[in-house]
Amino acid sequence: MRHAVLSVLLVQSLCIAPACSGNAQRVEVIKATTAENDAKPNSNAVPDVYALSGQFERILILRLKHDVDLLPGLEREIKRLGIQNAVLLSGIGSVRGYHVHTVSNRSFPSRNVYVKDPLAPADIQAMNGYVIDGRVHAHVVLSNPEHSFGGHLEPETRVFTFAIITLGVLKQGLDLSRLDDKTHR
Repeated sequence: MRHAVLSVLLVQSLCIAPACSGNAQRVEVIKATTAENDAKPNSNAVPDVYALSGQFERILILRLKHDVDLLPGLEREIKRLGIQNAVLLSGIGSVRGYHVHTVSNRSFPSRNVYVKDPLAPADIQAMNGYVIDGRVHAHVVLSNPEHSFGGHLEPETRVFTFAIITLGVLKQGLDLSRLDDKTHR
């Protein structure tokens, strides 16, 4: 069983360029697993690149309405539909505010910067990711009139007009469990 250790490095109110309304918060968090896992080198037992082969069972198009929290809404519908593994193929729409995180360093333990601005509207230009064993790992690209930005989707990203997300549901039997495991190296 993996144990995650989280340490908050920095909490401050910070507006990043024109991407926010002045109400943005930025928090940097250390995403340690264990000292042993963070220090382990690459293993020859794990190929540099490997492929998994599967097929879509069906394609679903989900629509989320105004003021729904995007990530929890997506998670609820995926659970309700009993989806175990899927590919988030696309997403469009708009949000009333956002909460995302991105990696902020180059060595282990990894660090992530979480940026939240509940009052900064933006368009959803793209969304992709995976559902792995029922767990959503979604990335989003947002834009405002000045630029585009994005990262891992976090709760408290509320839909403005609507959000449409297309999922490719994978047939049963495909093991995706190690795809986003940073210790599998």
